Amino acid sequence: MIRKATQRDLSRIAEILVFVKRIKFRPIFQDDDYSFGELQVLDVVKRYDNPELLSCIYVYDDSGIVKGFIHVDSTEIVTLYVDDFFQGQGIGSKLIRFALEGTGATFLWALEKNEGAIRFYERHGFRVTGERKLEEGTTEYLVKMERTE
Repeated sequence: MIRKATQRDLSRIAEILVFVKRIKFRPIFQDDDYSFGELQVLDVVKRYDNPELLSCIYVYDDSGIVKGFIHVDSTEIVTLYVDDFFQGQGIGSKLIRFALEGTGATFLWALEKNEGAIRFYERHGFRVTGERKLEEGTTEYLVKMERTE
């Protein structure tokens, strides 16, 4: 079931975000100070413990286990993370469909070197627009993807 996130979900959301970022982004950024120093579950919980932010986050809850989440702000998919243990089970696809049908999301920014994510979004009707911007504080680029279907 996909539902609006609550404060009770914060630690699980933070855990998923931290570990997926370490697994998927560390090979790209190769920044151990960030991955294992700055990027900590408790810090993410504090950052997300904001009613306005939390109101834009939806979790995939499977019998009380949060397996993934999506953050949608207006028409932008800001983030989508699925716990690595549960990837390949269609959870990300369900979250994307929810965002498209339930919130009217139409675009997102993906890390240019995250080819797996770009392929995933392309399978769901998003296309790279050619627009790029630097990921803040890094030398890596984000690419804009828009829904074409």
